[in-house]
Amino acid sequence: MNEILESISKFKVVPVVVLEDAKDAIPLGRALSNGGLKCAEITFRTEAAEESIRLMSNHFPDMLIGAGTVLTTEQVDKAVAAGAKFIVSPGLNPKVVQYCIDKDIVIVPGVTNPSGIEQALELGLEVVKFFPAEANGGLNAIKAMAGPFPKLKFMPTGGISENNIGEYLSFSKIVACGGTWMVKESLIKNGEYEKIEELTREAIKTVFGFQLKHVGVNCEDEGEANASADKISDLFGFQKRAGNSSIFTDDGIEFMKAPYLGKKGHIAIGTNDVLGAMKYLESLGVTFNKDSEKYKNDKLIAVYLEEEISGFAIHLVQN
Repeated sequence: MNEILESISKFKVVPVVVLEDAKDAIPLGRALSNGGLKCAEITFRTEAAEESIRLMSNHFPDMLIGAGTVLTTEQVDKAVAAGAKFIVSPGLNPKVVQYCIDKDIVIVPGVTNPSGIEQALELGLEVVKFFPAEANGGLNAIKAMAGPFPKLKFMPTGGISENNIGEYLSFSKIVACGGTWMVKESLIKNGEYEKIEELTREAIKTVFGFQLKHVGVNCEDEGEANASADKISDLFGFQKRAGNSSIFTDDGIEFMKAPYLGKKGHIAIGTNDVLGAMKYLESLGVTFNKDSEKYKNDKLIAVYLEEEISGFAIHLVQN
C-alpha cells in the first residue's frame, strides 16, 4: 500500500474538519495532536480551507494533513501547494483522479456502487471512500461489494460515530474511517479545544479498545508470589489462580514467581488489535521490544514497549 495510505491506516480514524476561519487551524491542530490523532482532512468547502491547511501543515509538520471535498484540478493544486499530503473527493471524477495520479498525488475518491469501484480499479487505485456510508447501506453494503473486488479497500465516511466505528473497523477491507464527532463545527466555533482533545482521546480508546487488563508485580521467588497472592485473596475475597510463571488474583493482579521485565513489574494494556495498536503507537514515536512478541496462530497477541514507566514495563495484550 502507498506510504500515505499506510500512515492513514495506522490512525484508523481521520477527523473530517470544516473550518470557517483560518485562526482556528493551529489550536485545532494542537488539540488533535495532543489527543493522539496526528492527522486531519480539511474540507475545501470554505474560503478558509486553503490557508487552514497551510497553517496546520507549517505548525505541525509531523501531522498528516489532507484536503477533502476536492472537486477540481485547480483545487488539487491549491491544496497541495498549501501542504496537503492527500486528496479526498465525494465522488469519482476521472479527470481529477487521473490528474492526481499523473502528479503522484494520493487521492481517495468516493464511490457507492460496483460501477464506481470498477472505474477506480481501472485507474489503478488501492483505496476508495465510501460516501455517504450510512445512507448507502453502511457496513453491510461495503461487505457485499468487497466480495467481487478483493483487491480494493475502503475508507467509509458519513454517519460514522463513536457508536459504530468499532463495527466498521472490524472488517479487514476498511483501512480507516472518516469522522466528525470529535471536531464538530459547534465545538470549533466556540473554541472548545479541550473538549476536542478529550473527544479525540476517547476516539483513540474506542478505536483500539484500550483498557487496563492487569498489573504484574515482580516477586523474588514462588514463595513470595504465593504469600502475596494469599494476602490479597484473604483480605478482599479475590479468587487465586496459579499458572506456570505467575499467580493471579481475580485477573487484576499478577504476582510473578520470578522477576521478569520491568524493575518493579509490568502493566498490561488490552487492545482489540495488538498489531494495529503497535503500528499506531510507532507512528507516535513509541518503540517496542521485538524479542517480546508473542503469537498465536500466526497472530500477534502480546508485545512489550521498550520504555518503562515508573519502573513498570508496559505491554499490549489481545483483549
